[in-house]
Amino acid sequence: MKSERLLSILLLLQTRDQVPAHELAARLEVSERTIYRDVESLSAAGVPVYTERGRHGGIRLLPGFRTDVTGLTADESRALFVLAAQGAHEALGLDSALGSALRKVMAALPAPHRPAAEVTSRRILVDATRWWGGEAKAVDLDILQDAVFTDRRLRLRYRHSGTTDPRTYTVDPYGLVAKAGVWYLVADRRGRPQLFRADRIQSAKQLADPVQRRPGVELADAWQVLRRQVEERPDGIEVVVRVRRDWIDFFLRLAAAQLAAPQEELDLSGEWVTVRLTYNQLAATCHLLMFSDRVEVLSPPEVRAQLREALASLTALYAAP
Repeated sequence: MKSERLLSILLLLQTRDQVPAHELAARLEVSERTIYRDVESLSAAGVPVYTERGRHGGIRLLPGFRTDVTGLTADESRALFVLAAQGAHEALGLDSALGSALRKVMAALPAPHRPAAEVTSRRILVDATRWWGGEAKAVDLDILQDAVFTDRRLRLRYRHSGTTDPRTYTVDPYGLVAKAGVWYLVADRRGRPQLFRADRIQSAKQLADPVQRRPGVELADAWQVLRRQVEERPDGIEVVVRVRRDWIDFFLRLAAAQLAAPQEELDLSGEWVTVRLTYNQLAATCHLLMFSDRVEVLSPPEVRAQLREALASLTALYAAP
């Protein structure tokens, strides 16, 4: 375990100019004291590693030092080839580069691991899109990528959901995130994190100004904050429904985003299954009409009234010649 950890530290230091001890400890799930002991071990083995104290200090290698590491375990080899199945590379224009890289990795693998790695690429398929999500709109990520990698500000023309007129924003990008087949730009706007869906960006212009990110905040940190804002919906409407037992699997797939409690807590013993849901607005509960009489709203009364009004409007619409 220690040898793998030392190797991980060495590889991380080679990819970054400087890494704080607390970040290494978090990534490797050990204490900072253990990290400092590992640094001493690397130094004793002849690796030119040292620490810099202070608020902006960290652990780093002497400039120019590199080491070649060619040994991979069987599981590590298989994990690399699962990457070939993910569609993110095509959107980033890296499909051919990925194929070339994997061929080079295959050539460098220890001979006993090559068959397992090759079989993995043919037996494991990762499709990141959701069922019934529709065909994703083609998105041009070139300008966004360039700004992210060159640390430049962006000026966006962006259309929010439910609006027709785009608005103009100047943002400081952290990076791009692909979630369930949809690309998002994570950026600060006036010092606060904001999420921009890439297929709603009407135009993007890279500015000459350098990016102004909040100190110590990385892409993963900003993404976690934004994801919680979307998922938690603290002011949502709690809706209690009952679902016919033979429809529960289908219902849970389509209503997964609204579930207020884990599926494991549901009582599946009767003809009807009680499920608690959360919606961010009353109008969104009309989503339940798609299940016809297989789903009944038990509470609150205003949701039952909302569905009655929606059904009355539909009846009037289709009663007309």
